[in-house]
Amino acid sequence: MKFNKKNLATGIGLMAAGLSMLLSAAQAAPIVLNFEGVGNNNPVGNFYNGGSGTNYGASFSPATLAIVDADAGGGGNFANEPSPNTVMFFLDANNAILNFAAGFDTGFSFFYTSSTPATVNVYDNVNGTGNLLGSLNLTAQFTDNCSGDPSGTFCNWTAAGVGFSGIAKSINFGGTANQTAFDDITFGSVTAGDVGNVPEPTSLLLSGAALLALLATRRRKL
Repeated sequence: MKFNKKNLATGIGLMAAGLSMLLSAAQAAPIVLNFEGVGNNNPVGNFYNGGSGTNYGASFSPATLAIVDADAGGGGNFANEPSPNTVMFFLDANNAILNFAAGFDTGFSFFYTSSTPATVNVYDNVNGTGNLLGSLNLTAQFTDNCSGDPSGTFCNWTAAGVGFSGIAKSINFGGTANQTAFDDITFGSVTAGDVGNVPEPTSLLLSGAALLALLATRRRKL
């Protein structure tokens, strides 16, 4: 059976629609910040907002620092971090804000270690304002049931996550000054470190271009 012009046009249209849906899914895939590359005791600031890291549009308040595990040559008194060797902490409990101005949905999650109870709140506007979408109460667990890495007092890392409706634009990590550290902060999932299984947009575009070229070649031969 020949691939006539009508069938070709229909096939291209359906394929384009499918690619569009896949691209949308890829763009909505969870984003994970692991703080690798920020450096020891360096401000996170705009590292993920046009700085030297991947530009996700995520910015942190000024007193947000990254710190490297002492085992890797840094100054961090921690062990068993979920994605070695850098984590994040705040020095100012009254200004511990993460802004994600473009917004994200579904959920927010991370790994944490803490010597004191703490609360993390998710808001639908920047700078910890607007409606409260979700809240997490963190317990003090930093030395509980530690094993593996022998060096570092903050050695228990616990996954925490919250789902919500609406679009989140900021997180307030208040009450955690220099006593709580975070790693693998995840936008768009209640599972910390979840990057999903959606193909990268670039790969999808290349695959789509190849298929379109194949269809065009077959059309010329008919």
